[in-house]
Amino acid sequence: MRVGIVCPYSLDRPGGVQLHVMDLAEALQSRGHEVSVLAPAAPGTEVPAYVTTAGRSIPVRYNGSIARIKFGFVAAMRVRAWLRDGHFDVVHLHEPGTMSLSVIAMWARLGPTVATFHTSNEHSRIMRNAKPFIKPGYEELDARIAVSPSADRTIKQHLRVAATHIIPNGVDTTAFVDAEPVGEWRGTKHAPTIGILGRMDEPRKGLDEFLGAIPYVRRRHPRARFLVAGRFSDRVAAKAARAGAEVVGELDEGMKARFMSSVDVYCAPNLGGESFGIVLVEAMASGAAVVASGLTAFRDVATDSDGEMCVALHTVGDSVELAARVNALIDDPRARRDLAARGQRRAGTFDWRQVAPRIEETYRDAIRLDAEFHPHPTKDTHA
Repeated sequence: MRVGIVCPYSLDRPGGVQLHVMDLAEALQSRGHEVSVLAPAAPGTEVPAYVTTAGRSIPVRYNGSIARIKFGFVAAMRVRAWLRDGHFDVVHLHEPGTMSLSVIAMWARLGPTVATFHTSNEHSRIMRNAKPFIKPGYEELDARIAVSPSADRTIKQHLRVAATHIIPNGVDTTAFVDAEPVGEWRGTKHAPTIGILGRMDEPRKGLDEFLGAIPYVRRRHPRARFLVAGRFSDRVAAKAARAGAEVVGELDEGMKARFMSSVDVYCAPNLGGESFGIVLVEAMASGAAVVASGLTAFRDVATDSDGEMCVALHTVGDSVELAARVNALIDDPRARRDLAARGQRRAGTFDWRQVAPRIEETYRDAIRLDAEFHPHPTKDTHA
């Protein structure tokens, strides 16, 4: 197939949707498909040859974060030209829940169109206000994918439409399974390491809860080391250092996997706004024992097909309970190893080798439905 993929968020800033889009494009290419990605990007941003950039984005506060999107007349012209010149068998839009390239492409559809919804948010003002403008386009989509049951509930609540497929985000788990630990981040019996990684400038990632657990863990394990990695401001780095954590800083994808494989316990104390929990899959794939907040999206990821939990969960926002879960795993190395092994097996179900074929089949469904309900005139018809 010739597949067009639209990413609403700018590629010059890291983010889960951007990573998913690029990984999906490469997974589809490895399976023999021809792929073109359309996305915003600042001038000078290095992108693969299969990416068409739609120009500079603007920042918009969305779902507890800052989304960098592009919209307007110029954007619409670029989307229409990309659709017209692409001659795609199917177009795959991501996150058409806010005014973006994805919404423009939904309105300008020329053939089979699929959308993936990533957001989980009970109180999305933007999605609610945009509903009159974008819902008619949703109803014309040939397939709607939600990355989790919680993402499906979000579009049902705000847009009164349901996903036709629930397909999780994919992860290249091999990169995490094979990651070599780094000596300086590895713990010892008396000085275990506990790590967190992400955009810590965003309060919803739970850095304050992570730092709040430090004194409770150190009462039991005085030499425990708390490592903070990711992309964040100097102010956040200084706050982490004052709380007694070691600031690792920003890591590339390869080092991120090595960081997760090195720590004794990986923590994901997120407060909300997560529709899937890709960070849990990555950490589990790396072989880390994971402690995470009990968000619905995290529970979905952490529960295997037998109903067994593969992550130690704590109450959202509760640093004391987070510390108790960490202490229990440090106290019992065997339980920690067992939890890590269950997590690694569970992570394998989210590998692109499992996910990509499901997305391919959704494309084929969309093409069949489009031919049935949206017949397009052939060249001979125009002659």
